[in-house]
Amino acid sequence: FMLIELPLSSRDLDTAWLTTMDDAKVWALIDFDDGEVKRVEFYDSREDIEEFVDYAIVARQGEPIWPMIEENIFVLVAREGASLDEVIEGFKFKELHEASF
Repeated sequence: FMLIELPLSSRDLDTAWLTTMDDAKVWALIDFDDGEVKRVEFYDSREDIEEFVDYAIVARQGEPIWPMIEENIFVLVAREGASLDEVIEGFKFKELHEASF
């Protein structure tokens, strides 16, 4: 299984969208296994996540991702405003791009 963290606009999985790190209302930690989401947990800030995270998905290039890189987290970029389903589909089918500095 893999753990994926990403900044979201809300805790409502049906209406939440991917937002910039600065605008995040909540951070989601997704347990992704066998091509599907097994569980989603929410955190008020990224610093509250204590588990080892495999991937982070951010909304755009140029986000402040150095702390993630220092923690050996592989950072991918999806489209800002994408729904959680769109982000997960992009991840599953390897359509997301590696973040650059």
